[in-house]
Amino acid sequence: MPPDAFFTGPGLDRADHLRSRPEELAALAAHPDALELVWRDGLPAMDDEGRLIWQPMADAPLFLGLDGDAPRFSALAEPAAMAFSVLPLIAGLHAGDAPLFAAALSLARWHARHLYCANCGHDTRLIRGGWSRSCPRCSAEHFPRVDPVAIMLVEWEGSVLLGRQPHYPPGRYSALAGFIEAGESIEDAVRREVKEEAGIVVTDVTYVASQPWPFPSSLMIGCLAKAASSELTIDRTELDDARWFTRDEVERAIRGDENAPFQPPPRTAIARTLFEHWLGA
Repeated sequence: MPPDAFFTGPGLDRADHLRSRPEELAALAAHPDALELVWRDGLPAMDDEGRLIWQPMADAPLFLGLDGDAPRFSALAEPAAMAFSVLPLIAGLHAGDAPLFAAALSLARWHARHLYCANCGHDTRLIRGGWSRSCPRCSAEHFPRVDPVAIMLVEWEGSVLLGRQPHYPPGRYSALAGFIEAGESIEDAVRREVKEEAGIVVTDVTYVASQPWPFPSSLMIGCLAKAASSELTIDRTELDDARWFTRDEVERAIRGDENAPFQPPPRTAIARTLFEHWLGA
């Protein structure tokens, strides 16, 4: 079995059956054990041990779920910038709180971007405890979207293909990835992205694991694939570089060897999960 990707896990009981009951949500908000999530610098706040910080209820319309019988809510906070500016801030996030962190951040970002109806342009209002928005003019209901992304390790004779994008930190290499387009399967997206970015034809696409990625709201779908050849044709508009790394080189990078040929992605990224799975295969 592959290792669990960061941001995955049971988290809270999301209690979907309560979302359409405004009276019960109001009663939960008034419950003596109800708490709301603390936000700091556009992110759910963490203590020194990486656990999320909670405070007594004030004005928190987003119903996150139940911790046992205790309701948990969040305010409509203004979310922070994109992933690479905030990843260092969440390096110490406790894995047990990561699913809730991802849900709260994705929801907050979705609400900030969807104040108006995509159907008629009218102001929308928050309903269902924050898990959708409704338009009072045309009655359209809008739900938080999740964008599927294929991310893949491509193997050739004991080595894997890794690339680096222009915004990566110095020395960072990671798995290739790209959004799955309309009318496209996961397998087709893997084949297309690898061919477009590295000029490699791949076969034998297999699923490994998935991960919610709250920057802003993607579902990363991790795969392995086999290369038909090793000759690279790199799309420099997408990648600064791409190259093959041996199993020993990947293992040294994961161990943090100062002489490793590249810096691996952080533990919060599913690319790290793919590396660990491949090394253990």
